[in-house]
Amino acid sequence: MAKSPQTTSFQPLDREGLVQRVATLLSKAIVTGQLAPGARLSESVVARELGVSRAPVREAARLLENSGLVTYRANRGFFVRETSTQALNDLYELRMVIETAAAQRVLKHGLTETIDRLSAQIDVLHEVAAQGADMLTQVEADMEFHRLLCAGSGNPKFLHVFEQIAAETEFSIMVIGRLYDNPHKIAETHEPIVNAMRRGDEAATCDALRYHIGVAQKLVTRQFRDLTESSSGN
Repeated sequence: MAKSPQTTSFQPLDREGLVQRVATLLSKAIVTGQLAPGARLSESVVARELGVSRAPVREAARLLENSGLVTYRANRGFFVRETSTQALNDLYELRMVIETAAAQRVLKHGLTETIDRLSAQIDVLHEVAAQGADMLTQVEADMEFHRLLCAGSGNPKFLHVFEQIAAETEFSIMVIGRLYDNPHKIAETHEPIVNAMRRGDEAATCDALRYHIGVAQKLVTRQFRDLTESSSGN
């Protein structure tokens, strides 16, 4: 009598999940500088190192192209994006638009649970600073505040756009190496936003957000310009 096939508890690998995992690994490598701006993203090398086929690597690269981390050159493949001062200005300008709109929606619909989450994330930012965490951890905690704002607005389109530019924002900060000398400053710059939201003051909230993002915009673009000029002068 033939034995029935042995079964296991293994679940089939989800292709979409695999692609996302590869994209996350590549994104971290780009943001942290393991893959430098202008470097070619070799599908065969990445596939071999990760132990996967080239197909999910190619799909992951397409995702990174959508998020602004890589560019595709015909007949040459994918390359880590080389940014510019103008591109960084455009990026922060877009963030101002979607994040102020998200904040306005939070206030309009009285989404106090979102404000509570934002306040809690400021505590996380202070904890990260107190622990002396590395720059990437600080940047990720910073971006989580803004992600929570967009996610908590009740409009999924805001979050969708934010997710497309979040990695590019992280990349821009990691390229210059820092924002503030005092890591607690990162946490403190978010406090006027939440304070204004607590009061239900829409105008003050939008002003605080524009100021917060605008200061980051000036710091990032100035430091990037200085870094670029220093590199070209060598």
